[in-house]
Amino acid sequence: MTESPDPDDHPTSRPALLMATSTRPLFRRSWVWVLLLILMIGGGLYYFYVYRSAAANRMNATVGNGSVISGQPHDAPANNGSKSDTSGNAGGRNGRPIAPVVAATARTGDMKIFLKSLGSAMPLNTVTVRSRVDGQLMRVLFREGQVVKAGELLAEIDPRPYAVQLTQAEGQMARDLALLTNAQVDLERYRMLFQQDSIARQQLDTQQSLVRQYEGAIKADKGLLDNAKLQLGYSRVTAPIGGRLGLRQVDTGNIVRASDTNGLVVITQLQPITVLFSIPEDNIPAVMKKMQAGEKLPVDAYDRSQKTLLASGTLLTLDNQIDITTGTVKLKAQFSNKDYGLFPNQFVNTKMLVETRKGVVIVPTASIQRGTQGTFVYAVKPDNTVTLKVVTIGTAQGDDTEVTRGLAAGEIVVTDGADKLREGTKVEIAVKDGVAVKAATAKNAGGNNGHDETNKGADGAAEAERGSGRRHRQKKDQDFAPPAPASTRTAAPT
Repeated sequence: MTESPDPDDHPTSRPALLMATSTRPLFRRSWVWVLLLILMIGGGLYYFYVYRSAAANRMNATVGNGSVISGQPHDAPANNGSKSDTSGNAGGRNGRPIAPVVAATARTGDMKIFLKSLGSAMPLNTVTVRSRVDGQLMRVLFREGQVVKAGELLAEIDPRPYAVQLTQAEGQMARDLALLTNAQVDLERYRMLFQQDSIARQQLDTQQSLVRQYEGAIKADKGLLDNAKLQLGYSRVTAPIGGRLGLRQVDTGNIVRASDTNGLVVITQLQPITVLFSIPEDNIPAVMKKMQAGEKLPVDAYDRSQKTLLASGTLLTLDNQIDITTGTVKLKAQFSNKDYGLFPNQFVNTKMLVETRKGVVIVPTASIQRGTQGTFVYAVKPDNTVTLKVVTIGTAQGDDTEVTRGLAAGEIVVTDGADKLREGTKVEIAVKDGVAVKAATAKNAGGNNGHDETNKGADGAAEAERGSGRRHRQKKDQDFAPPAPASTRTAAPT
């Protein structure tokens, strides 16, 4: 009898049966998990894009300007004021932070055009005082650094040798003068005798020649006498010009000579004094136009740091040619220097006023910005938002810049904090025209003093709103919780 084969004993039939029985539940569980994943993603998107927006709108409608709008219905218009957070930072439009800036008002004024340059003070006259005669220095009558006048006695050289020469010259002149007188008397006698035909013509002519010789000798003696007097006068050394004396070069008792290189002392004239400086050749026409019109261009001299005004003067003249190596021309300005603010060879910074432009729009130089669109400024509008305005600038002098087009006087421009600004950015002016803006601070202080209870209510309302939001999120998390796996609900088929 043949036995029927047992299906369990067949090598291939049992795995096929297990695969058929286990594939269908696995397929059903996969679809369930995919569906749950889609629902969770949808819930998350709903929470972030719908619930968060609604909560933010309710919070903005509830809290405004640090106070609670209580008793308003949900459809009441919300306060558009900015909300203050716990750290005191203000919030702007669409939740953007308000940018604190420093601003200034564009004004109408006069713009002075200066030409700035480097220069050095030069005295009008500098003299090295030397002896005109040789001899021993007997006395020094000046102090180093003393201010002297022209003709003032400075030193004395031994005058005795020159006094002796003067005496000799006087004696020689007296001798020759006596000879001349005797010759003239003899000439008158010879003329009378010649008229009487008592002497020859030759004797008369000889006497006339002798008189002329003595007259020549008298003139020579007079020259020698004047020279002796002059040499004696040179033994007294006087100041040729007025000015300030330098350091003494020779001490008393030394032998001085006219050929000495150093001399006795150096005198420098300090009042008035000049300053030499250079300007570019492009500015020569403007300067020449003013000089030909007879105008005196004012020049100010400042110290090395350009903070201290040393002296004020006027332009004296300019050179007659341009230095081809530098492309500049030299100018000379004169200063009275009454207080001795300028010293010879002193380095100075010069500012020469060339032109004054009347009634132009002036803004701080710090407000000028530069970008791809050119030069521009950020102007503050009445609603405390900024707008970009492209401007055309003129001359800049120090902290001021002339605006020739694109901006009107009275407009408010940002001078500090412009790096964080964009078109339409909400700003808060902290300092305006160099004065701190205290209006916002005083307003906040008054609100805190008068509405303490209201602020407490605002804090409670905000806390209640945040608690409601947390409960709502917990409920939604429970609603969207994934179901238990199928293996935990039913037993797996065997």
